[in-house]
Amino acid sequence: MWLFVAFLAVPLIEIALFVQVGGAIGLFPTLAIVIITAILGTYLVRAQGFAALANLRQSFSQLSDPTEHLAHGAMILFAGALLLTPGFFTDAVGFALLMPPVRLAIINYAKTRVHVQGFQTMGDGNSMHFRARTGKDDVIDGEFMDIDVDIDTDSGKKPTHPPSGWTKH
Repeated sequence: MWLFVAFLAVPLIEIALFVQVGGAIGLFPTLAIVIITAILGTYLVRAQGFAALANLRQSFSQLSDPTEHLAHGAMILFAGALLLTPGFFTDAVGFALLMPPVRLAIINYAKTRVHVQGFQTMGDGNSMHFRARTGKDDVIDGEFMDIDVDIDTDSGKKPTHPPSGWTKH
């Protein structure tokens, strides 16, 4: 029900704001503001996304609980989607999600609603498995594996492209 209300209310709010702002400052300044906020939002999301990714990698390398870093990353990703959506209301919510205190408040609220009973990691050097249990019978599983490949096994050739940072070559 809440999702239906959001999908109905957000476009109506955006239309009302476009009409009000466009009537006050004109069409082209309104469009310029929308484009500038999308460009500024893209830059901020990229910078904060790299920082969140670095924090996530550090938590994995230290075998610590990555859930808070994952939540920050998810909210930054959601903020990026909102900032690329044309509109003043979505921009305001997107910029709010880019502020770490706002994200921490949302995470702290979520922590009161979800009770993690345990968190464990298991790794053998090449792979890691983590499991978090909520207060109910829900289990959140995650697994990743570090694959060290020097030669493409299908063709027997070494990759000719430069490393992307996401893979090891």
